[in-house]
Amino acid sequence: MRSPHVYIAFLLYICVLIGGCAGRTAPAPAPVVLLNSQVAGGSEEYTKKTYKVQRGDTLYAVAWYTGNDYRDLAKYNDLSAPYTIFPGQILNVSPPSNVAVAPVKTEVKTKQSTTPTTTNVDKSLVDRPQPQAYRESEKVVKPQKVTTVKKPSQSVKKQAPTSFPDKVQKWVWPAEGKLIGTFSQSESGNKGIDIAGAKGSKVVAAADGKVVYSGSALRGYGNLVIIKHTDTFLSAYAYNDTILVKEREWVSAGQQIATMGDSGTNSVKLHFEVRYRGKSLDPMKYLPVLK
Repeated sequence: MRSPHVYIAFLLYICVLIGGCAGRTAPAPAPVVLLNSQVAGGSEEYTKKTYKVQRGDTLYAVAWYTGNDYRDLAKYNDLSAPYTIFPGQILNVSPPSNVAVAPVKTEVKTKQSTTPTTTNVDKSLVDRPQPQAYRESEKVVKPQKVTTVKKPSQSVKKQAPTSFPDKVQKWVWPAEGKLIGTFSQSESGNKGIDIAGAKGSKVVAAADGKVVYSGSALRGYGNLVIIKHTDTFLSAYAYNDTILVKEREWVSAGQQIATMGDSGTNSVKLHFEVRYRGKSLDPMKYLPVLK
């Protein structure tokens, strides 16, 4: 019969092996590509119907914070250019309730006609045409690989969609270069990613969508482009040198929208953000996995 000390030594040896395995650092999981564009668990969204203007806010900034088109906010609040707002002002950030209008029935009382006429709802407002499927763009290379981003073919004229899709079908990297900044959940942290590259290099749309802002009115973003992809998802492209798209223009994933620059910052780079109802998300959870 073996001594109890032998069994104790054996158990201690097993514990050391288990502890050694547990102490090893597992490789970080690769980013998940969420092609269905569902928001990662725990993400908050701006769900309030109003927004209280803070000092330094512009209508463009409020639209970006709340996930809206600034023109829609202007419409909801009866504002006109230059869209002046004031600290403490309460803005509607969702459309006012629409009252359904029943068909209006009117009778013509003149002798020439005694037949009642009915004004019906325009069918075009009810049977809205479905948006044409987005054409998949050509592959956009990942950062750190020098390849040419091909511009979508101009030979086939694509009909502009009439509404936004329910989900983003495809995400692509917005620029070539070196990833120098990643997303942070801290209050004062980076709300997107930063890609360093050559000045004048291409900046492309990360997904199909509609340009809802193009300009330099948002402080700290330099020359900025904001694209709306669905009713809830938007992406932003900051610090550009030149902007090549106009507001209200529909763009495809991989289509060039700007050139990389250093407007609003101290080095040449692209600052890229993804937001869901105004809430900042980690773009690495949506972009294709780096190899």
